[in-house]
Amino acid sequence: MVLVSRSSARAGSAARWCEATRSHLHEQPYGEPSLDDGDFLPADEIALQNFNGRAGISFRHLRHQDSDRASWARSESGAHSCEPLILASPRKGEFIIRTKEIIDLIDKNAEQLAVVMFGGVNFFTGQLFDIEKITAAARKHSIIAGFDLAHAIGNVPLSLHDWNVDFAVWCSYKYLNAGPGAVAAAFIHERHASNTSLPRLAGWFGNDPNTRFRLHLEPDFIPVPSADGWQISNPPIFSIAPLRASLAMFDEAGGMEALRAKSVKLTGYLQFLLEQTSSKRFTIITPRETHARGCQLSILAHEDPKELFNNLQAADVKCDFREPNIIRAAPTPLYNTFHEVWHFAKILSEHR
Repeated sequence: MVLVSRSSARAGSAARWCEATRSHLHEQPYGEPSLDDGDFLPADEIALQNFNGRAGISFRHLRHQDSDRASWARSESGAHSCEPLILASPRKGEFIIRTKEIIDLIDKNAEQLAVVMFGGVNFFTGQLFDIEKITAAARKHSIIAGFDLAHAIGNVPLSLHDWNVDFAVWCSYKYLNAGPGAVAAAFIHERHASNTSLPRLAGWFGNDPNTRFRLHLEPDFIPVPSADGWQISNPPIFSIAPLRASLAMFDEAGGMEALRAKSVKLTGYLQFLLEQTSSKRFTIITPRETHARGCQLSILAHEDPKELFNNLQAADVKCDFREPNIIRAAPTPLYNTFHEVWHFAKILSEHR
């Protein structure tokens, strides 16, 4: 099953550990400071806080209203102040981060940036970032470009190698249907994957298979010269089994290109139905443009958001609520139907 392009698969890795662990492992070689989207996945936020803490940086505050940066300071007494985490945030009163403003922020801070890390699809708004353009902007200044694809893998087509992405991580329990706690995976571009001198958290399963079971006799760690060299331990077989079954279904459905074509129609139909209601009780905060979103629509409920969400649950609709007032709906092309989309929109339109 090809969830990223075949050329991307040249440096792909087997799935190991969980996504938060992946974020930790792949921030390791690149140092700081870094540029991130201001509403990145909470798991990444925790990993980045912890990573910067290990680098001698103390976290002060990340959530903010008017600043496009987080404020940090050196933990050593009397040392100079520092801002190792720069956040790209939407304009005040908006939810979407413009690609040009991301690129301008990279250009402006190029002298001090070591890593640019974004979500492929923002977990909160559903915005699909232009991975190719963001990567090109970073690579122009020899800055590492990495992406968390938790909400992108199995949702939109990905060509990571062709886009020159340095690394990416993703989980398999969302659109890949492997279930909570399932394994995660990583992509590492071949220019890094074959560099065995890069620092990493080494594990026996990332060692050369020829000496993997001779480490008691030959204790020197010899990383596999591919993305496999970042593996720490063997895969949990019972977590791999449902993922394998799910990926077979992706093949049966015709792969990502066919699913994406249906997804554009399915989510577009939902957008159309919600706009037809002309309701002022909710607002869609996800981009209208199909190239700027996956299948998710994030709906801001202006009145009684929890009651609306409870009504959806009572009608056996599987969606998600994010405080304080966001309902995330993701009509998934692998198994959702146009009738189900109509049913969802009908419930919203009847909300009083």
